[in-house]
Amino acid sequence: MKSIMQLFKHLILFLVGSGAYYFIEVLWDGNSHWTMALLGGICFIAIGLINEFLSWDTPMWIQALIGSVIVTILEFIFGCVLNIWLKLGIWDYSQMPLNIFGQVCLVFSMFWFFLSILAILLDDYLRYWLFGEEEPHYKLI
Repeated sequence: MKSIMQLFKHLILFLVGSGAYYFIEVLWDGNSHWTMALLGGICFIAIGLINEFLSWDTPMWIQALIGSVIVTILEFIFGCVLNIWLKLGIWDYSQMPLNIFGQVCLVFSMFWFFLSILAILLDDYLRYWLFGEEEPHYKLI
């Protein structure tokens, strides 16, 4: 029964992250691709697991930095598969400074840093409100 509840919890969190990522893409660019919802759900789950490995005393900026790295790595993997290998052309950052193969760039990694803070807060409070996990508390520095 516990494993079913864990699966249900992660499904809910996946759907929240999936919808949020897709919505942000539509707001930012005017459109998105269904695979971005998949990527968003995976990113949200991964960011939510930061507190499974680090203590609540880990400063928020370190958690956000880790979140940014997670999203950048996952975006790079998805980009290589979707844009380079499958040639879907969903995005192309090749005109952006400090890009890697046009799939990720420093500008968006910094953007993910700030969005990771929101994702961490949302994940922690959803876990607290919906699943009775520990009440969130943070250390800024």
